[in-house]
Amino acid sequence: MRAETSVRRVLAADLEREGVSAPGFSALVVLTTAGGSLELRTLRRRLGWSKANATEVTATLESRGLVVRQRLERDRRAVALDLTPAGRSVVERLFPAHADRVTNAFSRLDDDEKRNLADICRKLAA
Repeated sequence: MRAETSVRRVLAADLEREGVSAPGFSALVVLTTAGGSLELRTLRRRLGWSKANATEVTATLESRGLVVRQRLERDRRAVALDLTPAGRSVVERLFPAHADRVTNAFSRLDDDEKRNLADICRKLAA
């Protein structure tokens, strides 16, 4: 647990210095890879978030002008998130260095250890 906390803390601190939380950045990256728009429930499912957490994170992103939330015409109960140009810019600006930091954080592990860690994480998450 200390290793996970240490890695998470380092990666989150770098993002927060840039003005975005780690969960917020994850949401922006998922939206980017999805083409810029997703239903909130789909984003929640992909990130394993509760309704309350998703609402809080996306409200913060919206207040910073990084996403726009809007009700769907076909189902007024559902909410879609659309990445704004500012949100896309944040991902384009921060993702390369963040990916390098993630790579560096796991660089002490050889390929077999990385595979084993991934297998263990999948089992724990199931």
